[in-house]
Amino acid sequence: MPGKSIRNLFLNDTFILSIILVNTVTIFSEGFHNLPESLFILIYFIDSAITLLFIFEAIVKIQYWGWKKYIKSNWNKLDFILVVLSLPSFVLVFMHVSHSDLSFLLVLRVSRVFKFLRFFKFIPGIMDLAKGVKRALKTSVVVLLGFLVYNLIISVLSCSLFSDISPKYFGDPATSFYSTFRIFTVEGWYEIPERMLNPEMSSMEVFGIKIYFMFILITGGIFGLSLVNSIFVDAMISDNTDQLEDKIDTLNQKLDSLLQMETHFLDEKDKFSNKKEIE
Repeated sequence: MPGKSIRNLFLNDTFILSIILVNTVTIFSEGFHNLPESLFILIYFIDSAITLLFIFEAIVKIQYWGWKKYIKSNWNKLDFILVVLSLPSFVLVFMHVSHSDLSFLLVLRVSRVFKFLRFFKFIPGIMDLAKGVKRALKTSVVVLLGFLVYNLIISVLSCSLFSDISPKYFGDPATSFYSTFRIFTVEGWYEIPERMLNPEMSSMEVFGIKIYFMFILITGGIFGLSLVNSIFVDAMISDNTDQLEDKIDTLNQKLDSLLQMETHFLDEKDKFSNKKEIE
């Protein structure tokens, strides 16, 4: 069992967050291949040392809380999975695999970037946000499916109409599906039809193509995607709205109780005044 001071250090969220931020900088810097070799080695060493610290953190927490209590937390489950995923990058420090039959293991070094996910643990209200996203996905799943089906219909239609004119964008249903989605997201919606046009087309053909893509933009981009976004956002904030409505209802009930008490008090006061006048 590590010393109490070391244990408390690895149980401190601020310390762990600092390590994650340093690791973010090192992995980002490692992507610049024009760095001096000595600096690159130092960065790689720091990244491997941080991986070792994460492994030690998991050991400390498992020893402190016990395996059942440790793994019960969803955040600890994520931490443990990320530690396992980052092990290849740590093991490869001690293995020279670039010119061996194990060179495919170098691909596993990519797994170290998943350590970035631990940063989300420290975002305030992240659990409420995750619940909101989960609730929104359940609420809007039918609308999302409808949007994808409409995208599929338009992509098949566009493929049938323009596969010969513009095979780059509509040569097959899959390519057409992606191009249609680009138009729906208002990304390159005007570039695609402009590149499809050629001088040999008649003015009516040019006009028809432009009207067709304007129709796609309006129905799928402006109306369709906006509808999906509005339903998704409304579902995310619905829980907060429900809580606010409950608080308002509770407040109204308290006000009603106070009004009833006030009315009762005034009635009693009037009775007392009348009785006193009679006497």
